[in-house]
Amino acid sequence: MLAIAPFTPILLAVLICWVFSVCVHEYAHAIVAYVGGDKDVKARGYLSFNPLAYLDPITSVLLPLVILTMGGIPLPGGAVRIDTHALPSRHWRAMVSAAGPLSNFLLFLVLAFLVHPTTGLVGPPSFDRPMWEILLGAMVVLELLAVLFNLIPIPPLDGYGIIEPYLPPAIREFGNNLGFWGFAIIFVLFFQFDAPLHWLMEVERSVLNFLGLPFESTWRCYNIAFFGSSQ
Repeated sequence: MLAIAPFTPILLAVLICWVFSVCVHEYAHAIVAYVGGDKDVKARGYLSFNPLAYLDPITSVLLPLVILTMGGIPLPGGAVRIDTHALPSRHWRAMVSAAGPLSNFLLFLVLAFLVHPTTGLVGPPSFDRPMWEILLGAMVVLELLAVLFNLIPIPPLDGYGIIEPYLPPAIREFGNNLGFWGFAIIFVLFFQFDAPLHWLMEVERSVLNFLGLPFESTWRCYNIAFFGSSQ
């Protein structure tokens, strides 16, 4: 992702779809919290697909700006504030955290079906394929990456939120007090070391190949969408 990307119509389309994906992700957190007992999420405007409702100073502004200054593509994130005390059990707290990645996974499955070779909706891989095929292929890559990235068990990612209710009190307190330092740890891991990103890409490759969706084909769409090149 850390490369200068030409701003093109297909890149704009990907960014718009990504914003919608973020809204779906955050809405999933909110609706599960609402069903679980946190009725205030409705008053806070989270039960909508309005991107402004999910704006967060760190994930929506600070981190995208940092990535942009490094020459990367600033894909914004979002956040919802959940009153965990309103949830009846630790299982509900875990389900609220799991709802976000699950929504991304469902979006991934829909997109993967649309671009799967057996559906007959897409033609053979080529650089001059239709824009909608490139868009869908690029979003397949992004949605699965969103699932895998969010499942990393480091606060404040959802992977930590899923296991946090079951951790010993001392570890929970330490994790909950990390605050911004959790983002710092994630930033260092992915921008200073190659292994974590390489691991994510290898898992993505394995999942796509298992589903019969060639990784190289979707990765080519991703590269065309973001960098104007199939390499």
